[in-house]
Amino acid sequence: MSGQDRRVYLLSPRTLSPETIAVAFAKTSRSPESFDVIASALSEEASAQFHERWVVGYGHASVAEHAVLHIALENISRLAIECIESNRLASYTEKSTRYQMWDRTAFVVPAEIRNASLGNLYRQTCELLLDTYLASLAPLRKVAQSAFPREDGESEARWDGRIRSRYVDVARYLLPSAVFANVGVTLNARSLEHAIRKMLSHPLAEVRDIGEDVRRVALQEVPTLVKYAQASPYLSRLAQTKPGPVKDDASGGANSEALGPAGGVFLRHADAAAEARALAAAVVRTEGLAYSQALRAMENSPERRRAAAQDLLGEMGQWDHPSRELEHVTYSVEVVADQGAYFEAKRHRMLSLTSAPLTCELGYVTPRWMAEANLLESYRRAMDAARGAYQKIAHENPALAGYVVPNGYLRRFLMTLNLREVYHLCELRARPNAHFAMRVVALHLAELVRQVHPLLGSWMRLEDLPDWESLEADYFLQS
Repeated sequence: MSGQDRRVYLLSPRTLSPETIAVAFAKTSRSPESFDVIASALSEEASAQFHERWVVGYGHASVAEHAVLHIALENISRLAIECIESNRLASYTEKSTRYQMWDRTAFVVPAEIRNASLGNLYRQTCELLLDTYLASLAPLRKVAQSAFPREDGESEARWDGRIRSRYVDVARYLLPSAVFANVGVTLNARSLEHAIRKMLSHPLAEVRDIGEDVRRVALQEVPTLVKYAQASPYLSRLAQTKPGPVKDDASGGANSEALGPAGGVFLRHADAAAEARALAAAVVRTEGLAYSQALRAMENSPERRRAAAQDLLGEMGQWDHPSRELEHVTYSVEVVADQGAYFEAKRHRMLSLTSAPLTCELGYVTPRWMAEANLLESYRRAMDAARGAYQKIAHENPALAGYVVPNGYLRRFLMTLNLREVYHLCELRARPNAHFAMRVVALHLAELVRQVHPLLGSWMRLEDLPDWESLEADYFLQS
C-alpha cells in the first residue's frame, strides 16, 4: 500500500489515554506523520507537557475536545441533575422515572438540612410524597388495565410491561426532586472543565460535592486538562436563587395569558419574514445566486416560495432531518409546564433554555387518572404538604427548598430555538409514546409555529395526531 492510499482507523482508548489521543490529533496540523505514528511516539508525560503548554498556556482549548470521558454518577438527586445536564456539548442517559419505581427511602437528604431544625419536616415531606406515590401505583395500574385491555395470548408480565409507563407516568407526579437518580455522561475534556466549574460554583452543597468527585475521577484520565477547574465567583453569583414577589396570576403580569390545566405555551418572538430568508438561503445553496437576489425573489413571489419549500422539504423521508437552512428561522417561546415536562424539554440541548427557579408558587397540575383511580384526596394532600414544607424551607434557603418540590408543580422556562430544532422537538415529543404533558407542549408549539410560518411549518410530520387542546382535556383536570 502506498503512502497516498486512503486510511480510516481508530485511535482506541483501549490502548491510548484520552490526553494522548488529543495530542495525536493536535499535532497533525504541523507534523507530516500519520496519526498512529504520532501517537506511538507519545508518552503520558509528553502528552501532559503538550497540554500544559498549548491548552493551558496558549489557550488552544479546542485540542481538549479530542479527549472524551464517560462518567457514571449514581444516587444523586434529580435537583442536582439539572446542573449536571446543563451542558450543551455532552450526552446523557438517565434513570427513567417512567419505567422504574422508587421506594420510600430513595431520596437525598442534603447536608445543609441533615441536622437543622427543618430536617424532620424535610424527611417527613419526602416520605409522605413517596408513600403516596407507592400507594397510587396499584389503583393507577387498574385504570391503565381498563384503558389498555390485555390482548389475546398476552402474558401478565408482557401486559404490565406494555402499560407500565402509562400508570407510572401519572404516579411520578408525586416524586420530589430529592429522589435518587443515576446518569451516564459522555463529554469531552473542554466541556468537562466548564461543567466542573459550574458544579463547584453551585449554591447546593450536594452539587459542589459532586463537582469535586467528578474532578477527582477525571484527573485519573485527563490529569492536565481539568486540574485547573475551580469555582468561579461569576458563576456563583449567577447561580444564586432570588425569588421575586408572587404575582396575582400564574403567568405573571397585566398582559399575561391565562394558564390551562397543563400550563401554557406562548410564542414571545418570531419574525414572519424569516421564512423568506430561510428559503433564500436554500436558493443560494442550490442555484448560487447572491443572497440579496435570492431574497428579493422569495419576497416578491409566493409561487417561488412554494417551489423553493417543495425543493427543500418535499422529499423528506421518515428518518430524514430537515435541511439546515431552517436554522435561519428562530423563535422565543415561554412555557409554563409541570416539572416532568421540563425535564423532557431540557434534553433538547441544541436549543437555548432559561428556567425560573423550581418553586411551588405557580401551583400544580392534576392528571385525570388520579380522579379515575379515586386518588384525588391523597394526591392533593401530599401536594399541599409539599408546598407547606417548601415555603418553610424557602424562608431559610430558597435553593434548598427545591428538593421537596414534586414533579406535578408548574415551572416557567424560556426556549429560544430554530425551526430545524422545532421539527425535531415537535415530531419526537408529540408521539403517542412520549410523556403526555410534553406532548401537549409539543403540539401547542407546532400550532403556534404554523400560524406564523404556515409554509415551512406545514411540512412537520404530525399526521394523525390529536390537537393539543383535546390532549390536554384527556389527561388533565381543570384546577
